[in-house]
Amino acid sequence: MIAAATFIGGGGPTTHAQTVQHLTVPLFHAPSTFLGYPDVTSFLQAWLPIVFMGVLVIAVLALIRFMPRTRPEQIKPESAPSIGWADIAGSDEAKEELREVVDYLRDPQRFRDIGAKVPKGILLHGPPGTGKTLLAKAVAHESGATFFSQSAASFVEMFVGVGAARIRHLFKAARKKSPAIVFIDELDAVGGHRGFDVSGERDQTLNQLLVEMDGFTARKEVVVIAASNLLEKLDPALLRPGRFDRQIFVSPPDVAGRERIFHVHSRNKPLADDVDLKLLARQTSGLTGADIANICNEAAIVAARRSAGQVHMCDFDAALERVVAGVQSRKTMTDHEKRVVAYHEAGHALCGELLPSVDRVHRISIVPRGRALGYTLNLPEEDRYLKTREELIDFMTMLLGGRAAEQLVFGSITTGASDDLKRVADIARAMVHEYAMGTGSGSLRAIDDGAAEATRRVRDVEVRELADEAYRAHRRAVGGRRHRGQPGTAAPARAQVSCPGCSCPPSTTSAWPSSR
Repeated sequence: MIAAATFIGGGGPTTHAQTVQHLTVPLFHAPSTFLGYPDVTSFLQAWLPIVFMGVLVIAVLALIRFMPRTRPEQIKPESAPSIGWADIAGSDEAKEELREVVDYLRDPQRFRDIGAKVPKGILLHGPPGTGKTLLAKAVAHESGATFFSQSAASFVEMFVGVGAARIRHLFKAARKKSPAIVFIDELDAVGGHRGFDVSGERDQTLNQLLVEMDGFTARKEVVVIAASNLLEKLDPALLRPGRFDRQIFVSPPDVAGRERIFHVHSRNKPLADDVDLKLLARQTSGLTGADIANICNEAAIVAARRSAGQVHMCDFDAALERVVAGVQSRKTMTDHEKRVVAYHEAGHALCGELLPSVDRVHRISIVPRGRALGYTLNLPEEDRYLKTREELIDFMTMLLGGRAAEQLVFGSITTGASDDLKRVADIARAMVHEYAMGTGSGSLRAIDDGAAEATRRVRDVEVRELADEAYRAHRRAVGGRRHRGQPGTAAPARAQVSCPGCSCPPSTTSAWPSSR
């Protein structure tokens, strides 16, 4: 307390008691303060936003500090994967295209003398499992150049600019090690159409990739190889010449390619004499190299499970059923359900024998596998890529054969034909909307966008007429061949089939008479 003299009235000095009274009264009536603010609420209103912003900045810095850092995986020539051209089968066209790049990287002067330049980019596209990444590994092994591999998904982050910086770092490292190969897997993760990204990170990353591939920066002997399953999703600026000069479609192998793939994946497995790789190649129509590799591995697992010294044909059959139809289920069905499934699959098989354009029936099973209670496996005599209208109608007839057999034998239908009906609907819709094989507009491909209501109604009627035509064809073909006894009272002759020298249990097949 500071002592101060106070003069009252005539200006005479005050006493000590008066001084204390005048000094203490104002102090007791002064308002309370908190660190210079009137109250605690005012203090919090002033400092809480500042504290919150500081905590937010620290959190962002910690997130950037501990974020996983993805660097391009450099594969040196001496440590490259031991996958050569001999390990790849069924993709002869893609191998020939990539061999030119390998020859250029091995001896660039031979191409420079004649004025040739190496392609700046090669895009491998096709269905999953056809061997696009495997081809890139073979290029890394055969070329002897430094190989950089990175997934396109690792470029995209939540912060704008991170992906573009990683692109710059990748190409900077590749230029220092030229001649080099940069492989970007799953390019569609970053190379999609621009203008649809909300954050802008993906578009900025793609712009940096476009500049690095064909911009003002001088590129040395750096070849970009990319793989994608969705070519239609990629941005047009990425596909033009000067960036990806070559676009190689890696298609599923044909029957000769599948046989060579079987040889590649079974050369380290002891095969028995009864294994027919040519028959297996015919049985796996439409499957990719990854599927065939899985079948060979599953066959070896089945043989090892029963302690066999060799892999037999029955092991490949079990592996094929597992890959195509699914794992054998332990569902318990009633006797009536078993008879319904048996006649259902027999309806499919009978149509396969009666219709000349349908693939030959190879195997019928009423053992539940996966979601299916039974299946019929048809084998094509050869790979075909074109189908006529009559062949598609016959195929739909075979698909509807199971439901028609149920109605013909038992007088009712079940839910077992759900997958068949879905496939029939897809085929009939494609015939009308994509192939112009309906009853009306036979020379115009249907376009749903902007079509009139009456036009869509006519097309729906055409789709229904195609499915009904296939159903009536099956009733006419099978109606006169129905077994005269009651359902389940008679069974066709059955034959026991076993593998010579194999300890697996013999399989039972039905000796259905063939009309061919």
